[in-house]
Amino acid sequence: MEYRVIALGQQTADEVRATLRAPGYGHPAHVEVARGTGPCPLCLRPFRVAQEERVLFTYNPFPDDADLPGPGPAYVHRDACARFEDAGFPPDLRSLPLTLEGYDDRGVPVTRVKASDPDASARDVLATPGVA
Repeated sequence: MEYRVIALGQQTADEVRATLRAPGYGHPAHVEVARGTGPCPLCLRPFRVAQEERVLFTYNPFPDDADLPGPGPAYVHRDACARFEDAGFPPDLRSLPLTLEGYDDRGVPVTRVKASDPDASARDVLATPGVA
């Protein structure tokens, strides 16, 4: 089974950087030097701790009509970074401890797994009945 990892939209990241406001909510965004690895949901690379600035904002990755919206914290690099567009699992994330979640078409969680092997775990999640 082939799959594609879809990064945060470039327009969303650009808007947050320019306005320092959370998209859809208007909450103030917060800029700080990275104290953790992240990753950035746009480039899908970890942050360089104590070296890069990042912008913290509230983000809801689900459609407006989802049964269970899931707003939560997101960080993007303060400086421009290139959106991840490659096929397969982002190579820079393989060294991080990961949890992968699968949702149905209404945004309701179906499964959650620790990803010791990201490719196999992604395929397992996507093969779970009910995962959209």
